Amino acid sequence: MSITAQLTEDIKTAMKAKDTVALNTVRSLKSALKYAAIEKHGADGELDDTDSIVVIRREIKKRQDSVSQYEAAQRSELAEVEKAEIAVLEKYLPAAMSQTEVEKLVTDAIVETGATSKKDMGKVMKLVQERSAGRVDGKTLSAEVNKRLS
Repeated sequence: MSITAQLTEDIKTAMKAKDTVALNTVRSLKSALKYAAIEKHGADGELDDTDSIVVIRREIKKRQDSVSQYEAAQRSELAEVEKAEIAVLEKYLPAAMSQTEVEKLVTDAIVETGATSKKDMGKVMKLVQERSAGRVDGKTLSAEVNKRLS
C-alpha cells in the first residue's frame, strides 16, 4: 500500500476514533504531499514513496524546530502537541538503519568514490543518500561522512 493510500485510511481511522491530533497531522501531511506532487509533476502528479519519505522527513524537521522554539519560550504545552505530531509522522517512515549499517554504508561509499578529504564530501553524501533511501536522516549521514573524511 502506498503512503498516500495509507494516509487516506488513517484519516478515516482518526475520524472514527475522534483523535484530533492524529487527524490534523495526517491531513497536513497529505496536503504537504499534494503540494510537493504538484510542484514536481503538475496538477495530476503523484509522488512515489521515496519522494514522499523526503516530504515526511521535512515535516518532522519543521516540528522538531518548533519544539525547540517552544521549549526555549517555555511553552511546554505547545511543545507537547508538536511532539505528539512527530510521533504520528514517524509511523510513515521506513525502519531506521542501525549505526553499524550507516557506518558500513559510508565506508563503502568512500571506497567507491575514492574520497580522501572533506573536498570529496559532496560526492560521498550524494551516493550515501541515494543508497539509504530515506532510512536515515541527512544530519546523521553528514556527521558520519565528516568523521570518516577528517
